[in-house]
Amino acid sequence: MIEVKNLSKRYGITQAVRDVSFEVKRGEVLGFLGPNGAGKTTTMKIITCYIPPTDGTVSVAGFDILENPLDVRKRIGYLPESTPLYTDLMVEEYLYFVAQMRQIPISQRQQRIKKIIETCSLKEVLKKDIGQLSKGFKQRVGLAQAMIHDPDILILDEPTSGLDPNQIIEIRQLIKKLGKEKTIILSTHILPEVSATCDRVIIINEGQLVASGTPSELQEQAAGDTILYSSIKALKKDIESVLPTLDFVKEFRLIDTQDSFLRYKIITQKTESDPGEQLFSAAVKNNWILSEIHKENLSMEDIFLKLTS
Repeated sequence: MIEVKNLSKRYGITQAVRDVSFEVKRGEVLGFLGPNGAGKTTTMKIITCYIPPTDGTVSVAGFDILENPLDVRKRIGYLPESTPLYTDLMVEEYLYFVAQMRQIPISQRQQRIKKIIETCSLKEVLKKDIGQLSKGFKQRVGLAQAMIHDPDILILDEPTSGLDPNQIIEIRQLIKKLGKEKTIILSTHILPEVSATCDRVIIINEGQLVASGTPSELQEQAAGDTILYSSIKALKKDIESVLPTLDFVKEFRLIDTQDSFLRYKIITQKTESDPGEQLFSAAVKNNWILSEIHKENLSMEDIFLKLTS
């Protein structure tokens, strides 16, 4: 559905995107991750024909963004990070305006608007000025303008930015529902959202693609590193002088102190012997008291930090 090949974008001497290539299949929800300034928004603007690339090509539903930009735009619904709303219009007026701008035939216009009102749950605010709406409802109106022409592809840049937890859950549920029908590229900083809504993940850092795969595949790729949580009763200086000498310890940090126990988060690396057994042996040797040894795989947050630090 979307094919990006060797995409690059320069602003003067600044290289915003560097030789990025990926594909998004029909009906797939793709999580597009990266720290601020990584090149996510620039890539999205190129795909949606807002700005041209310096090098490389993008094909959307078989249409080239440079040769057939109008055909590309007809097939895409775009919600930028700053929602494009006219705050002095009522919601109903704004939706009619967008329907006209999208050249939806008059015979279909009323039906499309009615459907989008139901899909985005906007019925209770139709007669309100957009400027009076909560952030959550403004995001819903933004999604409505992106979907009103029933595009095959949705590109959503930080759709839950600035929302409270309840609003995030509502928008997340809506995106999951839409993902059953449409191809979606979703940019977000809320990493649990990725595991909850996305079929596949791309991570970009400093304009370059650093990882691609399903959430489970990324965890498998990072399987060499796991996390060991341990609560130890001993002197802090003794613990932190011994831990670096253990061959399974890649890095560690103190995350909590309670009832004389120091709780550490230890990033482990592959070794011949089990990390838990090694830590237990070190505790016995140094007369430490252990109240916890708990191992788990890297979370999406840990993988993200590992790839973008």
